[in-house]
Amino acid sequence: MAVICKSVLICDLYQPTIYMTYQTDLLVSTDKSKLNVELIHDFLFNSYWGEGRTIEQVQTTIDRSICFGLFLKEEQIGFARVVTDGVMFAYLMDVFVLEKYRGNGFSKILLKEVFSHPVLLSVHKWLLGTKDAHGLYRQFGFTDITHPERLMERMKSKQ
Repeated sequence: MAVICKSVLICDLYQPTIYMTYQTDLLVSTDKSKLNVELIHDFLFNSYWGEGRTIEQVQTTIDRSICFGLFLKEEQIGFARVVTDGVMFAYLMDVFVLEKYRGNGFSKILLKEVFSHPVLLSVHKWLLGTKDAHGLYRQFGFTDITHPERLMERMKSKQ
């Protein structure tokens, strides 16, 4: 008997909520109910990589990803999400810290917790795309792609 796995069910694997407190006022959480979707949408809509995303698209990406919110005094100041099978592959995306909070090491704290998540600890290969944060990601073991000729992409045409 074949078992059909729906993508919505896959996300149930990621339901355990993790709270990591670094200072009395700094928190990283995987609790999606804490996320400020409007703030995330506003940032992504105005970013070079998420330009034009609708709030509905942002909500769908949150629903189908492992998400990490970064909070300072209960105000969301950052975000990251991962799409993964939990074993062989993970794609890190939509990582940001609001501009007025940059320069305090918050992105490193956020990424440390991403890579420490129990579902992600044994992932074999990680990918990400960045235009300007190579130095940050190199600190976490990312390198240039060894064989870019082996990678391809498929983009939906803009209509």
